[in-house]
Amino acid sequence: MNKVILMGRLTRDPEVRYSQGDQATAVARYTLAVDRRFRRDGDQQTADFINCVAFGKAGEFAEKYFHKGIKIAITGRIQTGSYTNQEGQKVYTTDVVVEEQEFAESKAASEQSAGYQPMTKPEPSAAAGDGFMNIPDGIDEELPFN
Repeated sequence: MNKVILMGRLTRDPEVRYSQGDQATAVARYTLAVDRRFRRDGDQQTADFINCVAFGKAGEFAEKYFHKGIKIAITGRIQTGSYTNQEGQKVYTTDVVVEEQEFAESKAASEQSAGYQPMTKPEPSAAAGDGFMNIPDGIDEELPFN
C-alpha cells in the first residue's frame, strides 16, 4: 500500500503548467512545509519540505485557490523517478502525487498567519468565529431540508 497523508503550509505559490496536445491537462507543483512532531532539546521547531504534484482538476484547483502560506491537507501516494541533468549526473526525485487536497484552516486564520490584515471590520456574528452564517427569519419554507 502506498498512501500519504500530509498537512502543512505552502512554501510558495503553486507552479502550474499545462500538458501539450488536444486535451491539455493542468500540472500543479508545490512544496509543503510539514512540521515535525518532536524537537530535540534546545532545537527550534523543524519542518520537512515535501514536493507535491497535482494533475487535472486538482491542479486547476491549486492554481485558483492555493497561495504561499496557506495551510492545506492532502492525501496521495509517493512516486519516485530519475533523470539525467545537463552535467550528465543522474538525479533522483521523490514527489507526492496528490489524490485529494483541501483547506486545513479557515480563510480568516489563513490570512492572519500570512500577515494579512482584513480591510473591514467583521460583523458581530462573524466575530463569534463559528464559521456559520445566520439564516434570515422566515426562509425555512425555501430551504431544501428541514
